[in-house]
Amino acid sequence: MKAHKLTLDFETQEANLLKLLAHPVRIAIIKILRQGEACVCHIEATLGVRQAYLSQQLAVLREAGIISDRRDGWNVFYQIQDQQVLDILDISAKIIQPGNSEIPLKPVSCPCPKCTTSQNKVSYHHSIEKEN
Repeated sequence: MKAHKLTLDFETQEANLLKLLAHPVRIAIIKILRQGEACVCHIEATLGVRQAYLSQQLAVLREAGIISDRRDGWNVFYQIQDQQVLDILDISAKIIQPGNSEIPLKPVSCPCPKCTTSQNKVSYHHSIEKEN
């Protein structure tokens, strides 16, 4: 008697989600966005990684429907689209237990509207004009 082979379609979808989350920078991005929407420069300043690399990781999360974005002038702001992904991270943190994330609540130096006052924005834009 031949055994019936299962398709495992649902399990494949689960594995794909876990593969998607099996990347430290993507997890860090989600943890930052848990605090609220953020633009690329905010995430870049928080993590200290290059914008091009960060944009690749944001694209993967966006294509998977984990995050979404909105444009506001020159800035693109990202936010968590599927809040259930936070449950997965919370469960993984409980399993790992000892230790805490080192991701700061606010980056040391970030020119985004979320982090700057109007006075800081003027000096930031002024410094860019000097460079050009």
